[in-house]
Order: sequence, then C-alpha cells, then structure tokens
Amino acid sequence: MHIAVGLSGGVDSSVAALLLKQQGHEVVALFMQNWHDATGTLRGDCPWKDDLAIAQLVAKKLDIPFHFIDLSDEYRKKVVDYMFAEYERGRTPNPDVLCNREIKFDVFMKKAFELGVDAVATGHYCRKETIAGNGHAVYRLLAGSDPNKDQSYFLCQLSQEQLAKALFPIGHLLKPDVRKLAAEAHLPTADKKDSQGICFVGKVDLPVFLQQKLAAKDGDIIEIMPDFYASQPVRRTLQETCSSYTYRPADGKKAGTHHGAHFFTIGQRHGLNIGGHAEPLFVVATDVTTNTVYVGESHAHQGLQRKGLCISAAGIHWIRPDKAMTEGEERRYKVRIRYRQPLQDATLYLRAESLYIVFDKHQRGITAGQFAAWYDGDELIGSGVIL
Repeated sequence: MHIAVGLSGGVDSSVAALLLKQQGHEVVALFMQNWHDATGTLRGDCPWKDDLAIAQLVAKKLDIPFHFIDLSDEYRKKVVDYMFAEYERGRTPNPDVLCNREIKFDVFMKKAFELGVDAVATGHYCRKETIAGNGHAVYRLLAGSDPNKDQSYFLCQLSQEQLAKALFPIGHLLKPDVRKLAAEAHLPTADKKDSQGICFVGKVDLPVFLQQKLAAKDGDIIEIMPDFYASQPVRRTLQETCSSYTYRPADGKKAGTHHGAHFFTIGQRHGLNIGGHAEPLFVVATDVTTNTVYVGESHAHQGLQRKGLCISAAGIHWIRPDKAMTEGEERRYKVRIRYRQPLQDATLYLRAESLYIVFDKHQRGITAGQFAAWYDGDELIGSGVIL
C-alpha cells in the first residue's frame, strides 16, 4: 500500500512510519504546520520549527519522501475560532477532539490523497478492526492496548468514512516498547518527551491566549456554602438528574473578584487567589451573562458532583451508525467524560429532544462543552458534546 504518515516530530508517529516501512509499504511523510501565533504560548514548549527539523531527520533516517503542508488557516477557522466561541459562551471545549475530526482526518487526509496514497496513518494509541456489515465493511474503533496511553477518546468524533482510510500502526504496543523500537532503529525521537497542551499550539497561558479575542472584565466570585443544596428539591426526572445546578449571586457570599468568567472552567482550582479556607476552593459554575464565578470549598463539594449529563439530539455522534439507539430506548454502556478517566458504568436514555446519561456513581467536574464518549467493552461506539 501507498501510505501517508502524519509525521509530527514525536516518537509515536516516527515509529508508526518505521513499522509501515518494515512491513513493505510505500511510505511518505507529511508534516503539518497548523499554528503560527505564539501569543500566550509558554516559551520553549513545542516549537514547531524544532519539530519540523526532527521530523525531517526521521524521514531521512527512514529514507522516505517528506512533504510540508501549512494548514494554519484551516486550523484557525475550524478549531481555534470554535475554541474562542465556546469559551465566550461559558463552555469548555476540547480542541484535540476537534483537531482530529476537522484537521487530521479531514483536511490533512484530503491533502494526503492528492499525493495518490491509499491510506493515512497516525501515531495514535488506538486500534481499528474491520468486520462484515450488511453488504459493506464496518470499522470498529478500539482502545489502545496500553491502558496508560489509550487515545481513542480523542478520536470519538470520527466517522466510518474517516476510519475507512485511517491506520494506527502502534495501537497494539505499549509506550515503552515504542521507545525501544525507536532506539533500536536509532531514530532521533527515541528520547524526545511527549508534547502537551493544545493540539499543535502547545502549552499556553489560557487567559492570555483567550484575550486575543475575549476581553478581560472584572466580576465577582461567589462562594456557595454546603447548606445551599439542602434547600434544593429532590431531583427525580431525567432532565433534573442530568442538569447542573443554577446559581444566583444571592445564593452565596462574595469571596473575591476575577477578570472574566469565560477564563474559568468547572473544577478549576488555580487562579482564584482566595485564602482563608481550610481546604482549597474549586470552581463549581460560571455565568458569562452576569460575569460571575461560583466556587465551593473542598474537592468533595456537592456542586462538583453530578449524577448525569445531557447531550442534544442533534449533537449525538455514532461511530457505529449500525448501533445507534432509537427514541425511547435505554442501553448500558461504559462512559468517560475526559481523557484518561477510568470508564464509568452508566445508562443511556434516548429521548426525542436529548440523550441522557445517568451514571451509577456521581461524577466530579462534568463540564459543558467537553465530550462524553461511550464504550462497549474496548470499542468506542459514540460520543456527544455535553450541554
């Protein structure tokens, strides 16, 4: 096969290219530049020019053609502008999920096909399996074999069409084995640290990064005391069980001030700058309309705990359309609401207006704008944006 590898300058994509070359495939390397602006980026983190130089060294070592493509315009429009819009609404987006859906397995994939390749490979820790469907192939997206590196969650918005042309050569390996293979092949990425932060942007000072589009605006921090919840009615319906609490400034006491509610997210601890408490304060809610941040004392504060979540009917995505639920159906799955969270037992209820997910145990820090992904065993079945 003629295969394009998204070579990032990291060890994972380097070994993906190595394995494909060893298997006898015709491999070509593509390096994506998706970001130019260093505003808010922490100095020295993930410099793309260094990554480019290393990727070129890897391609030379493997004796494979190397191509550079600039997708920064598409990345800004499809990922970064979405990020700004979500934060402005008081939601917390996951740019890595969007980057995979909109860039790596869409724009980048189309660019790769212009080179005449048959498939596109990445260094993701996940696996793909092909099974027979009703007269056509069905692609299963499976968790990576390394439980500490499984990245299937980041691919939770991929479609069958995208999976059809995608390959994940290292999904069956453990991270130490990947580094060992890189060292044995004398690849320059063997000891390179994994990149962190926003996909293709790197680690950022988030408020500084967001202030490119979102203005700072002083507002109040209101502390919600535990007795607030004792006065709340018992939640019995699906809608009540899966909704967050609604707070008003009068429900608590002023504990401090902030510079913009849209700079904060549920569960955040740092950046509040409020002392005088036996335990740390955490953000339990934000209201960008009134520019108010609500906080509670302690990791176990009731405002951080929820039994369920809601996804709009229009926001439901089935990686396996053949397994889509029908209206009124209930189904058991294992669910995660963030990367590396252990899978949680839950019941999914599909209603006309929404999909409701009710967990067996309360979950901490359910956050609007993030993705919930549900699994059947180690297969990722579907996902959706949390309301």
